[in-house]
Amino acid sequence: MIELLTPTRSTILQHANPAVKLALFVALFFVTVQTRNIDFAMDQAIVYTLLLFILGGFPLRKTLLLVIPFFLLFVSSSITMVLFGKGDTLWWQWGLLRITEESFYRGMHLGFRSIAFAAEGLLFVSTTSSVRLFYALMQSFKLAPKFAYSFMASIRLLPMVWEEFLNRRQALQVRGARVKGKGMKGLAEHIRLYAVPLLSQSIRRAHRVAVAMEAKQFDGKGPRTYFYPSKISWMDGISIILLVIAPCLAYMASLSFQWFGIADVRYHP
Repeated sequence: MIELLTPTRSTILQHANPAVKLALFVALFFVTVQTRNIDFAMDQAIVYTLLLFILGGFPLRKTLLLVIPFFLLFVSSSITMVLFGKGDTLWWQWGLLRITEESFYRGMHLGFRSIAFAAEGLLFVSTTSSVRLFYALMQSFKLAPKFAYSFMASIRLLPMVWEEFLNRRQALQVRGARVKGKGMKGLAEHIRLYAVPLLSQSIRRAHRVAVAMEAKQFDGKGPRTYFYPSKISWMDGISIILLVIAPCLAYMASLSFQWFGIADVRYHP
């Protein structure tokens, strides 16, 4: 999974300051959250997906593989609102399933916003190194080193947990151990064979990491030096311009091409 999210080509966003980039993407998330115009939500989804193709750093084939789940995300996030949402203009009903004009448009709106969120998040993750992000947060936003290094250590531990899971599954297969029972009994057996050993091992490893950090004085007191200096460059200015133009372009497109023509889905009659 980590290799899948590793870009193969360099883009401007990859060289931008991670702290500045985080602030910009938080602003984009806020704009998407506050979007009530269904056309604007759809155009945001399109624009941010195009940015993922252009600035994500992935080859076209890999980007397509990453974008394919967007369709499932759209369906899963909108179907509940479409089938069970409230509304007065009834289109179709069968038992508990009830589709109205209001619920349909609200479901579409929710689905487009979900795609916009996914494209924004994937674009940020694919162009930002977690290590450089926490170094930038410590230098620019004065994040306490004990929290930053704790987050970095926890991220490093995630692949180890997965590797331990694979090793334990192979060991159980060699020993001929099988899960007996179905339903709750089978679930309890899975927890006994996998969850409890992995959890106990993770707790022991986390305790060792915490003791090591305490011994190396990661308490945030006193001046520190950083291996990765966080600086503001001209690439940050270009990144700001690009990420400001993106929602503006989506908004202009929603005014020029009104596919749904609904200004606010909350009050759509």
